[in-house]
Amino acid sequence: MSASTFRLIISACLLVVTIGGSAWGADRPNVVLIMTDDQGYGDVGIHGNQVLRTPHLDQFAREGTQLTQFYCSPVCAPTRAALMTGRYFYRTGVIHTSRGAARMTTEEKTLAEVFQDAGYVTGIFGKWHLGDNYPLRPQDQGFQESLVHKSGGITQAPDQPNDYFNPLLWKNGHPVQAQGYCTDVFFAAAIEFIQDSRDVPFFAYIATNAPHTPLIVEEEAWKRYADQDQDEVTAKVYAMVENIDDNFARLIKTLDALNLRENTIVIFLTDNGPQQKRFNGGLNGRKSMVLEGGIHVPCFVQWPAKLEGGNKVSTRHAHIDWLPTLIEATGIQADLPNKIDGVSFWPQLSGSKQEVEPRNLFFQVHRGLEPEPYHNAAVVGERYKLVMNVGSFGKEKLADVPEKQRTGIQLFDLSKDPGEQNDLAPQMPERVEVLTNAYDSWFADVKASRDFATPAIMLGSKATDSTLLCRYQDGHYEGQSHLGWKVEVRENLFLQLRLNQEAKPGEKLMVRWLGDVNAYEIENPKEPITLVQLTPGTGLLDVWLQADGKPREFIKDNSTTGDVVATPFRLGD
Repeated sequence: MSASTFRLIISACLLVVTIGGSAWGADRPNVVLIMTDDQGYGDVGIHGNQVLRTPHLDQFAREGTQLTQFYCSPVCAPTRAALMTGRYFYRTGVIHTSRGAARMTTEEKTLAEVFQDAGYVTGIFGKWHLGDNYPLRPQDQGFQESLVHKSGGITQAPDQPNDYFNPLLWKNGHPVQAQGYCTDVFFAAAIEFIQDSRDVPFFAYIATNAPHTPLIVEEEAWKRYADQDQDEVTAKVYAMVENIDDNFARLIKTLDALNLRENTIVIFLTDNGPQQKRFNGGLNGRKSMVLEGGIHVPCFVQWPAKLEGGNKVSTRHAHIDWLPTLIEATGIQADLPNKIDGVSFWPQLSGSKQEVEPRNLFFQVHRGLEPEPYHNAAVVGERYKLVMNVGSFGKEKLADVPEKQRTGIQLFDLSKDPGEQNDLAPQMPERVEVLTNAYDSWFADVKASRDFATPAIMLGSKATDSTLLCRYQDGHYEGQSHLGWKVEVRENLFLQLRLNQEAKPGEKLMVRWLGDVNAYEIENPKEPITLVQLTPGTGLLDVWLQADGKPREFIKDNSTTGDVVATPFRLGD
């Protein structure tokens, strides 16, 4: 069933129920959730940036509600998993951002599925970054309409070659060549979705890849900032953010024109701190760090029908809290099969209650598939914050971080020192112990959820004709060596495997599955292809080139070289 047909059916059902006198859903608010990528706390004018032009976001914040102490994870996919599920990302199969660590298990119930169950139509426009293959794609996880790029960003593998202008995107699972600048395209698609869905409740998730690298934007736009003595990198980021602000204004005008603004919850937030050094509102650190500069982000919300404007919520909240908050705000019934870590802050938004129950928020992320305790981690309490070995994100093992670069255990009083300049750990060992014990309990709890196991990519499903196994995004690595992809095969399966790598003279196509290794002769060195039979099971499917008597050569870069297209071969094909 097409999404447009689905909308017509839902609209008709709502009309029938309304005539019957029980207009379920007719007064339910729409929800528009905008999340940008790598836009830090200081990347809006209202947070003290005197150079960057964000007049529409600033006005939206002033006239709406500002969550002044809002937190996300320090990198992309972990924030997105937490936002979608209301759960700490370590519970969901997500570990970090690439190399097999950015796939969210299909057993998780997403915000989109919650709204879909409640009769909303749902759409995503932009960045998903929680799985490119069945059954982990956005259309498998509750989004009836999807226009997205693959991987963690446009131009990243497997989205190569690509560009921010006229990008190749994926609409409901099918490739489309878009026209225009990526942010403009995503907002335009979301606006069209809203226009088409005006008669039924809708949930629109606009997740821009801007201002994530590569910093591609109109030269004229960034040079206006360069003329104000901004370095080229900062100038390009600011131009990308200004473009987001312009598109945000288009969205708000559309809601006004359709008379939807009054009963639409509009949320703006960002996924983590800035990637590069620049103004960050006095916060220390940036993306990938658990310092405030990496996890304390802008968050603004309006719902004219229910929320008074011009307010600030100064209690601490986080990405895990939006799912329960929206459930309470909209009044929908949600069947949630898993433990929710988030807590609704609707009482604080609505003004019915100012105080919150004391709790700790936990943040951690680093490379590799085996999270370690105290490795780039933090505990944010009501007043004090424990920071553990910040800046070690890029290393799989804490032992691999040079000792002189390890920061150890630090303690900050955020009420007096939001810039995290004064380490109180030596003076307050009792407070350190309390927060460390809380962290230990949390780490054991999230580990117990699934022991940090990542979900497999399913092969042979009728839901997809072929599966792209991307080495950079989904491959399994040990150190710098790629050793295949974690896949699941549910029945005896014939697969055509096509390797994106040119074979050298004498090389054969090697395939390892469930411990068995087979070598296949290559007919066309420019396009190594073979047909294999896989028995049912879950494990690493490894495909590579190797000559007899020669050692295996591992690809070291993050290109698409070494990627594999796996196509089921069925009788009659």
